[in-house]
Amino acid sequence: MKPLIAAVATLLLAPYPAMAQSYKSSAGDLTVETVVGGLANPWAFAFLPDGRMLVTEKPGRMRIATRDGKLSPPLAGVPRVFASGQGGLHDVVLDRNFAQNQTIYFCYADPVEGGGQTAMARAHLAGDKLEDVKRIFQQEGPPSSGRHFGCRIAQAPDGNLFLTTGDHGSHPKEAQNLANHVAKIVRVAPDGSVPRDNPFVGRNDAKPEIWSYGHRNSQGAAIHPATGKLWMHEHGPQGGDEINIPEKGKNYGWPVIGYGVNYGGAKIHEATSKPGMEQPIKQWTPVIAPSGMAFYQGELFPAWKGNLLIGGLATQVVVRLTLDGETVTGEERILQGLRERIRDVRVGPDGAVYVATDNSSGRILRVTPGK
Repeated sequence: MKPLIAAVATLLLAPYPAMAQSYKSSAGDLTVETVVGGLANPWAFAFLPDGRMLVTEKPGRMRIATRDGKLSPPLAGVPRVFASGQGGLHDVVLDRNFAQNQTIYFCYADPVEGGGQTAMARAHLAGDKLEDVKRIFQQEGPPSSGRHFGCRIAQAPDGNLFLTTGDHGSHPKEAQNLANHVAKIVRVAPDGSVPRDNPFVGRNDAKPEIWSYGHRNSQGAAIHPATGKLWMHEHGPQGGDEINIPEKGKNYGWPVIGYGVNYGGAKIHEATSKPGMEQPIKQWTPVIAPSGMAFYQGELFPAWKGNLLIGGLATQVVVRLTLDGETVTGEERILQGLRERIRDVRVGPDGAVYVATDNSSGRILRVTPGK
């Protein structure tokens, strides 16, 4: 083990201050400990090289959390956000070369006339502030009054950034409209420019940033560690949460096809399938309300190697999926009895699973094998 990695792992494996809880799983007992509490609706977190975590809070604050539970004051330099309903400060990720360039990317609901639109920015993390903050993507299309912003980021091996957006709740038909960025996955370079191989480059009737379309509200995105492909999930309405592996230029159907119904039971979709529209690799009815996702590549849970971990808001569990290539072969729901909405799931440098709980006094929890 390299000295830096060993030092970080030792730091992260030191005892936590809060009392641990025990849960059952197919891998044996699980120990769940609180890393940090007192967070206002934490939405995402990212591990810094020194073992600390960069954490976003939906009302518009970004903080640094130490492994002994201490929170920094809000970092200076975070743009003003549209903190209404589901809108606010959302995802944060480190650049693949963060150790050299100190660059981060974050996503938020940008205040505009009539509500908010999904935006993505880059910045340099400099101590207790963000410097050189630059908005590198600004959504075009009708704004949201407070619903369905999407707002997950994944950086591909080539350095390009995928960003998910939502249909804003009241604009589902815009998911099929290539003339705006509503309910799409977009792909941009780290400086915000459009990669030349994006599928709609050169078309006058389509936004060049679009990678795929027909997505309702995507709050989970991750790059497969072996294939380098983007995987994502999206909320259905009353039924029909989906996992997709979005390919360039393809249509994933919302709201034309799907497996759910409107709240109250009214029909939404024409059918569950249609030529020219892609099928999910997995759907849930009833819904799990997915948020956050990560592929497990750690060493603490050998039986979970290569599994996909997804947070459940409505189900208040972590969903663990076993995979055979791009086929889901099994499902287990862990942390049953936690009774907290799971907003984000990440795998730490120590191989533990970390989750963020979504409430006004939210926590980041660390999941390890039972003691």
